[in-house]
Amino acid sequence: MKTIKINTKQLFVALMMIGSTGAAVAQTSPKTDSVKVTASATQVQTNPLIEGLKKQVEANPKDAESLAKLATAYQDATDWQNAIITWKKISVLLPDWAPSYYSQAYSYQSAKDDLNAKLSYEKYIATVKKPEEIEASKKNLAYAYYYIAFSEQKDDPNKAKEHIAKSIQYDPSNQDAIKLSQALNS
Repeated sequence: MKTIKINTKQLFVALMMIGSTGAAVAQTSPKTDSVKVTASATQVQTNPLIEGLKKQVEANPKDAESLAKLATAYQDATDWQNAIITWKKISVLLPDWAPSYYSQAYSYQSAKDDLNAKLSYEKYIATVKKPEEIEASKKNLAYAYYYIAFSEQKDDPNKAKEHIAKSIQYDPSNQDAIKLSQALNS
């Protein structure tokens, strides 16, 4: 198996710069409706950036950096289905790179696919293991735990309580998490 070398720190910083609007939007409360979004060929949005990145990826399908830029461009264009597909390709190439799972979750959430968003946030949490990764990812971990707790509050309140406690542990200032914790523990 060929190893792909990528400077994940540089890639993560680049993704944060490119997709900063998407990251800010990801910090909103999850929706309770679960509507799947499907995109037909006529609905797919494109732009010169996406087209250029698609050509780069076609030339080298294992170029994780180009794939990440393409996935982020799809997110910026609100083309959630192509963003999800592209983030999944990155997860296959770099299965231990947690940001791809967080971005998948964000894309699923934006596409109103709550079940897959929850599963992707769970995978993100499971992938962030090293202390330096945890330290650098506290806000995202807090949101992932919050989303899972929000999703489980009706079906498994005890599990939701565990997740919301972790969320608050990572971000004690998150007012949405504090309110959900109070509601769960009242």
